Amino acid sequence: MRRKKRETKRPNIPAAVLHWILFTRHYLVQFPLLTAFFGFLLLLFAAFAFLSPLPPIINHHNHSSQLKNGAKAEESTLSKETSSFHVPRSGGRLGSHLWSSRSSKFYYGCSNASESFETADTRKNSDRYLLIATSGGLNQQRTGITDGVVAAYILNATLVVPKLDQKSFWNDSSDFAQIFDVDWFISFLSKDVTIIKQLHAKGGKALNPYRMRVPRKCTPTCYLTKVLPVLNKKHVVQLGKFDYRLSNRLDPDLQKLRCRVNYHALKFTDTILEMGKKLVQRMRMKSEHFIALHLRFEPDMLAFSGCYFGGGEKERMELGKIRRRWKSLHASNPDKERRQGRCPLTPEEVGLMLRALGFGSDVHLYVASGEVYGGEETLAPLKALFPNFHSKETLASMRELAPFSSFSSRMAALDFIVCDESDVFSTNNNGNMAKILAGRRRYFGHKPTIRPNAKKLYKLFMSRHNKTWEEFASRVRTHQIGFMGEPNEVKPGRGEFHENPSSCICEDSAAKARAGLTLTPQNRLDEGHKDGKENINKNETSDVTDELSIEDDQDLTDMDYVDNGTAVKGKGLPGEMLLEEFFSD
Repeated sequence: MRRKKRETKRPNIPAAVLHWILFTRHYLVQFPLLTAFFGFLLLLFAAFAFLSPLPPIINHHNHSSQLKNGAKAEESTLSKETSSFHVPRSGGRLGSHLWSSRSSKFYYGCSNASESFETADTRKNSDRYLLIATSGGLNQQRTGITDGVVAAYILNATLVVPKLDQKSFWNDSSDFAQIFDVDWFISFLSKDVTIIKQLHAKGGKALNPYRMRVPRKCTPTCYLTKVLPVLNKKHVVQLGKFDYRLSNRLDPDLQKLRCRVNYHALKFTDTILEMGKKLVQRMRMKSEHFIALHLRFEPDMLAFSGCYFGGGEKERMELGKIRRRWKSLHASNPDKERRQGRCPLTPEEVGLMLRALGFGSDVHLYVASGEVYGGEETLAPLKALFPNFHSKETLASMRELAPFSSFSSRMAALDFIVCDESDVFSTNNNGNMAKILAGRRRYFGHKPTIRPNAKKLYKLFMSRHNKTWEEFASRVRTHQIGFMGEPNEVKPGRGEFHENPSSCICEDSAAKARAGLTLTPQNRLDEGHKDGKENINKNETSDVTDELSIEDDQDLTDMDYVDNGTAVKGKGLPGEMLLEEFFSD
């Protein structure tokens, strides 16, 4: 019995080996040396089978539970071995068209006024003064400045150089002249609107403006009925919280005025431009081409979005605490927000999207971002995908950044310049900076501008480990059609004008004819531009606008305070801050 018991513990010899032994028994008996040799091999095999450890037992339920509770993030994207989803290091063979649009040469920015557009010297009214108090971060204020010039033209009023927002969360004391070249601004627009630096005293007495606010998306008729009577009576009016206070749809000449302001008149100061150009040059020294990414994965941004990113109870508590600062926000439904494409992608998801689009690990990435939620642990998968990872802080010394680092708008301007000059710009949320940059990049040559199709991509990311990389990448490329900044990607009039300035994009029919391409009815050369392209000097300005957007008010995720890449150090959101104060209603 003891022998039998011991034999039951011995591991079974595989059937194949037994068959082999029976087959060769006849020959082994006849050759004793062979018998001894194969007996030794058999003993080695048995010892190996006995000493080998049992296969590990995996508790799939506990593993799934840990992920749901956010105990630990997934392993690095590049090191998964248990899935058919293996991310390649190269971007594939999609070619050089990744860095430019094939049809961009057939379109150009056109913002010259028509002959019927009245100039400032023919319609000047010396007794009306309009002041604009902008709201929000740098790029939100830029939309206000642009629309403020158009509002002054509609009202036939003299515009006082706009006031920048110095009191809200951004807490930036910079005035207009410290961000933009004020003399250039006044001079460039002198034929359209009379602009003065400040109100002059009248009869030795300072003029106090009458303060009012106009509705969002106010039309020209709205201005003429609501503001003009007050302006005629008070003579000096200040419009407060001036962001998105002008209709998206205007007649072509007013839209072209918007473009002249945004893309030509608003030029950063020489100090900001010089530092921005240094950053661009240092990126060019590292690589011929580079991608700029506006990551938008800051804690306040995530809390405001109401989305969930897999960090378990810890994440829910931390972001929930921040979200409660806005009393006007309703309870969030993270699953619904993600299904509707309102959640920013995680840094890893952004990296996977870029790799699927054809950008390999050798590509250099400039990241414009503030404090990333989760820090280096959150950024690790993106850095694994794109090791050549840069920011203004890694490209410039603390001494070089010192004149800018205490001012959020100036830091935002540096990021803006690098993103504008990049070969490819990718946004992660359609905020003000993304919109402005996308429109600008369309106007100055349709440089590739990637906006994640989050509504379609979220399901793909959720199920990616059930797919091969090839299948995943193919679907990403399919979903991103129409979200890459190509000409005619967005229908004229759709989205915010600042991101889709269709009235200011003209088609070069002669170039298309030479190329033998069929003309589309959209954006043919205007009769007023038959003499050729405008003499556009891109260095005259420094801003842009992006993809399809919501026609009405800003999207809930449009929090411009982080589009500068940095909030002022040591400053946090006041606990009692209202949504209107933070979000600019």
